[in-house]
Amino acid sequence: MLLLRRANGHWILRLPVDSPRRVRPEEMGSHREAMAWWAAKLFAMLGRSIDVLHVRYADDGSLAVAEAARRAGLGLVFTATPDPHRQITERHDVAGAEPNSLRHDLHRVFLADRLIQRADLVLGIAAGDEGSTGLRSYFPQLSDLAGKGPVRTTPEGIPPYRPPSNEVRRRRQLLAGIDAIALADPARIPTVLLSVGRLHPVKQQDLLVRSWVDSGCCEKSVLVLVGGSPPKDEDAVERSMRDRIGEAVASSPEARKRLLLLPALSNAEVRLLEHSLADPARRIRARYVCPSAKEEFGLAVLEAMEAGLMVAGPKRGGVSHYLVDGTNGLLLDTSNSRTLGEGLRRLVSIDDEKADAMARRAQKLVRSTYSSTAMAQALADHYASVPREADCGTGGHRRALQSPSHVRS
Repeated sequence: MLLLRRANGHWILRLPVDSPRRVRPEEMGSHREAMAWWAAKLFAMLGRSIDVLHVRYADDGSLAVAEAARRAGLGLVFTATPDPHRQITERHDVAGAEPNSLRHDLHRVFLADRLIQRADLVLGIAAGDEGSTGLRSYFPQLSDLAGKGPVRTTPEGIPPYRPPSNEVRRRRQLLAGIDAIALADPARIPTVLLSVGRLHPVKQQDLLVRSWVDSGCCEKSVLVLVGGSPPKDEDAVERSMRDRIGEAVASSPEARKRLLLLPALSNAEVRLLEHSLADPARRIRARYVCPSAKEEFGLAVLEAMEAGLMVAGPKRGGVSHYLVDGTNGLLLDTSNSRTLGEGLRRLVSIDDEKADAMARRAQKLVRSTYSSTAMAQALADHYASVPREADCGTGGHRRALQSPSHVRS
């Protein structure tokens, strides 16, 4: 089934891809033309016209959809981020850098430029001003398209949490493995550290595990990593990450016993797990850590904050625009194992009263400021202007979108 109804007025359209397994972003290029054909074909079969398509990631799949929009004469909106632009030098100007990884990153730079060229409106993300987003530094063509005015961002947000119908049973299943480790010694119950994200070098789970071991935090906490395919379906990138994680705990039997790797869960299950871990009635305290080199915004961090977990995230990127160190969470230097380890020690050692106060402030901020409803309304207003400005559809960008500044609280 390609068309699925998720809620009133919310449908999901899937594009078929000729592959026996999940296609990774770097493999998408060989499927681009077929995806563009399928997208254009399916758009015409929906029974009602489409006004605007919004692509939010610089990959070949987005360019395929942009091509379908061009063929169908639809308006196109693109969310531009300086990713991977900001990290190319530090990731690849080092000994032993992987040439294929560099090629992939440069290809994504090329794709972002193509999408900006094709888009009728361009949005920024994360920060509320040009200085912090740095879009012009990486996309100088925006100055020609938007003039000297600032390129603003639209608000980001998450939907309210809704427990699943099988909440009690699924909660028990999700917590079983964690509690078995955490309660192995009832006289010495450790903190649970949760981290959620795709198993990928930019998410730095391998660095997190190494920092957790080297800092001694493995003696005081259980580390739960959620993300990645089941072992039988993993690709070379995930396999390499698992190997490095294994190497990080190889010399520590205690760390091996306290590390739990779970395959990727649905968003509904992740949020159920977070709310379950944050339940004040539980005997086991839990905290959330995001070890990424940087996050453009960090929706996963927002979801953990909304659940009531104390969180720690990278100081680089968009997280620092809503997380204030020591007030509603912790900001970490995730650039190397030593500094990340120092941050982990701080996260584990902070007392419960201070942690609870930070978590309450974080939860209040997310629920009051970062809702998907506000995000949807802002986007709807922008979408409504696209067909009037796009003339005959995509293929000629008119201007970079300037939206209200991002709220920081």
